[in-house]
Amino acid sequence: MEILHDVVAPGQQIAAYARSLELLREVGSGKRGATLRVYAPQPVIAFGRRDELNPNFQSAAQACRDHGFEPIVRKVGGHAAAYHQGCLVVDHLQPAKDAVTGNNERFGIFGQMYADALQSLGVDAAVGEIPGEYCPGEYSVHGVLPNGGKIKLVGTAQRVVSGAWWFSAGIVVDGSSQLRAVTTDVYRALELPLIPSTVGAVTNVLPEITAEDVEDAVIEAYANEGFE
Repeated sequence: MEILHDVVAPGQQIAAYARSLELLREVGSGKRGATLRVYAPQPVIAFGRRDELNPNFQSAAQACRDHGFEPIVRKVGGHAAAYHQGCLVVDHLQPAKDAVTGNNERFGIFGQMYADALQSLGVDAAVGEIPGEYCPGEYSVHGVLPNGGKIKLVGTAQRVVSGAWWFSAGIVVDGSSQLRAVTTDVYRALELPLIPSTVGAVTNVLPEITAEDVEDAVIEAYANEGFE
């Protein structure tokens, strides 16, 4: 599996998303083999298609801009998720003759893999939706704080094309306060439920963890899974 370590310049988050789509098409057409793309995103709110259809979408997009975040719409389900330079995006692009088969199973497999990777660093992490989280999902990865509270740490999404699938994970490593502020305003604009305290980061659980630590743990988890 080829590993790409990309750098996303300020204002280029839409281009970064387009680059992953380009890679997906290359994998699907056989021009490229299995690829793992890893990068730290610029401040962005990734809206789902349902958010775009929300009558309050424009107000939510403006709330993003007011916080210095760029709004984009991903062509998959789910609701708005915020990321910035304190996060790590891992895009896994895999050739597959039947990319649709196993769609739901992948959420469970990769959710547990990411929880295990964080656990290897000493983070109390587990798979499962927590009440009031942003972009809620059965296979979100959450962390347990020293006081027993739970925060969302990893959100996942996927897309399939003919001949390949793309599984994307957004890991929040640091800088939760900024993400909490913009997420709160965006969900308020969309009139979606949110408990702001569920917006967290790995460093809220273990302050000494770095993005490099998380990246190393994820790459090791991939090696242990035997992806080629």
